[in-house]
Parts: sequence; structure tokens; C-alpha cells
Amino acid sequence: MSDRRVVITGLGPVTPIGAGTADFWNALLAGANGIRRLQAFAPDRFDSQMGGEIEVLKVADHVPKSYRKAAKIMARDIVLAVVAAHYAVTDAGLKTKCVLDRAEAEGEPNLESTRFGANIGAGLICADLHELAEALHGAAEGGQFDMARWGREGMQNLTPLWLLKFLPNMLACHVTIVHDAQGPSNTITCGEASSHLAIGEAFRTIARGTADVCICGGAESKVNPMALMRQGLGRRLSTLNDTPEKACRPFAAGRDGTVVAEGGGLVILEELEHARRRGARVYAELVGFGACNEAYDPAQPSRPSPEGRGTALAISKALRDARADTAQVDLVGSPACGLVERDAAEAAALKTTFGDRVADLPVLNVKGGLGNSGAGSGAIDFIATVLAAYNATIPPAINSQTIDPACGLRLVTGDPVDARVELALSLAYALGGGQHAALVIKRFRDESA
Repeated sequence: MSDRRVVITGLGPVTPIGAGTADFWNALLAGANGIRRLQAFAPDRFDSQMGGEIEVLKVADHVPKSYRKAAKIMARDIVLAVVAAHYAVTDAGLKTKCVLDRAEAEGEPNLESTRFGANIGAGLICADLHELAEALHGAAEGGQFDMARWGREGMQNLTPLWLLKFLPNMLACHVTIVHDAQGPSNTITCGEASSHLAIGEAFRTIARGTADVCICGGAESKVNPMALMRQGLGRRLSTLNDTPEKACRPFAAGRDGTVVAEGGGLVILEELEHARRRGARVYAELVGFGACNEAYDPAQPSRPSPEGRGTALAISKALRDARADTAQVDLVGSPACGLVERDAAEAAALKTTFGDRVADLPVLNVKGGLGNSGAGSGAIDFIATVLAAYNATIPPAINSQTIDPACGLRLVTGDPVDARVELALSLAYALGGGQHAALVIKRFRDESA
């Protein structure tokens, strides 16, 4: 087993309640809510008409001047990742090509580009419907789509680089180009589990010596008609349109679904000695990773086992990897987003794992004010858990004051709670496909100081 230790030195959240570490953390402590009636398009024909939107997001503010033209081939998901990367890199104090080109730091790079990797989770990127509609109109004859006309005339309405806006790997592509990350790079597309799986892979990459620094996490926007339709057809969405700010209620009695959102986050993982040499601030140490697939019902892959077998197995693997046991866990970062079966299965897994301790074990959940941003949601949850451990404070969940008795967890609500966290779990699972993941975060102690 490798003796290379991996620490977290930079955080880059981009969410409906704030972007950047300080704004995001302060918003969590204040119980901020980013859910409202959708503004990006008219949602009137949908059963669920709300979501978590990010109002101001300018990619030009986060890339070198020479790279701004590339924004023309960036879908919303890519923009989220590029912005998150800038926040994470600057928060970590890394002098990457982007940071130096923007004159945000002086001197030479403080990392080797060939030892700088990237693992980024991505979702199904929605095509620009206005752009696509014009092309489809040109391919129609008598109100019917004609393949020959599509090739001959319809596609002429699309830019030759059109496809590059919508490939999932383009999030990592742009991030690595902007910051000159020439190390191992990978894209993971496993729904809400994507960010955790990407962080876990980055953790392994550094631990086995293939890289010294990795930027990892995920981003996705579900604030578009296609995502809203898919989630609606899957019967995952709340319909409390008259009170959107109260719609997403993880673990709460009477919950009726989640809400779509956009956002994500990237984090900087770094080999400990590399971080020490450049005097980096360390948020926490990442000490364990576990993942599994819960093949419970092949006919309904989005349905979890009632006892939460997948979550329990991922936790078990992560703790074993961390050489820790359940008695050492002080905090659980929960991915619950208000789905009745999913929340109940997660609660059952925690009860099975922690037994009688579950009644006293604090659970952190931030989805009530953020909604579900798919591949980006896990990174947001992870960052919130890291900040809670670092600041010895657990921010409150909102809309979950009345906990479902069947769940029976100690969800932190009301006001922030002071808590010394030595070991924390951050969990994730995909709503479709059965992927589960768990990461173990440890309070950092610098024995060399």
C-alpha cells in the first residue's frame, strides 16, 4: 500500500447560493435558498416549474484573455467547470498557466504540468435548442423530418464545431488546456455519483504516484427543457410550484420529490509533501474511497434496495480503505435530495452501518436550498462536508425541520452546530444505474510543524 498521503488544498464551488469558498460557506451558514421559479426558459407546460439557477456566470472573468473566444464552443456545463476550476486553483494558491497569464500571481509555476492531472464528472449536456431548432426547420419538408435534407441543408445552420459544445469530456478538455494540466485525465459520467467517483480516481492517481496534483469533481446543468422533461418523466420532481423555496425537502415528512438545478465544484487534491514544499493551506486529508454498484432491480435500475445495500457497501469499502471503523465517524455528508424511496434507503443504510449510534451522529445535507445538479451535486456535497470539518461547524439543512420518523436521523437543522470533526464521510449515489461512492475525510494534523 502506498505511503503517499493525499490532502485537499483548494475548493471551487459554483452553486445557486454562491460561488467560491467564502460566499458558498457563508450562504450555507445563513440557510440561503437558491430555488425559485425557472427564469432561463418558460416552464409553464411542465409539471415542475422550479429549479436552482445561477444568475451571473461569465467565463471571460475566469480564463486568460487569449482564451475568451473559446467560450463560443462552451455549453453551460463546460462554463460551470471552467469557472469552478479557476476558483479551485486560486483557492489552492497554485500558479498555473491561467493564473500567471491573468497576472494573478508572479513568478514561475509552482507545480509540474506533466504531474498535474484531472478527473471531472459530467452529465448529459443539453443541446442549444434555439440553434438546433433552426437546423431542424431547415431539414423539414411538409412538416416531416427528412434525413436527406438534414445532411444537405439542415446541418448548414450549425457551426462546424457544434458537436464540441456537447461532448462530456469537453469539461476536462477546457480545464486542462486553460491550466496546462498535462497529467492523467479522465471523464466519468455516472449521474449523481460522478463527482465522487472522479475525486476517488484522482485520489488513487496521486496515491500510486502517477501525479502530484489533481483537479477533480464535477459539474452539470439540469436547468434546461430536456433535463426537466427527463426528470419529470422519471417522476422525480416536486410539484410545489407555488412555494418553490420549500419544494426540496430531504428526509422530511411529506416530501414529494426533488428539483432540477445547475452547479458543481472542483477541488484540488495534492500529495502532502508537494503541498508542504509550497506552503499550501490544507483543508483536510482524504484517506479513504469506496465504490460499488447496486444491481437490485434490473427492470427498474433507478430503484434502490429498501435496506440501502449499495450505500452501506460503499461506506464499508471506504472505511476499510481508510483503516477506520464506524465508531470514529463524527459526521456524514448526505446526498439525499427529497426522493421518498431514495431518502428512506439511505437512512436504512446509515442505521445498518452505525446501529444505535445513528441517533446521535450528525448528518449534513445541503440539497434543500440547492436542488439536484446531477454530476455536479456530489462535488457540492463533498465541498460542504470538507468545509464543515475544517471550520468545526455544521451548517443547517433547510426545509427538513420535520424529519420523517421512518428515517430517524439526526439531520442538523435550525442553526449551525459547533462540532469537532475528526473523521467525516461524504456519500453519493446515482439516481439511475446503481452507482454508489463514499469518501473518507480526516482532520489534518501536520506532524512536521
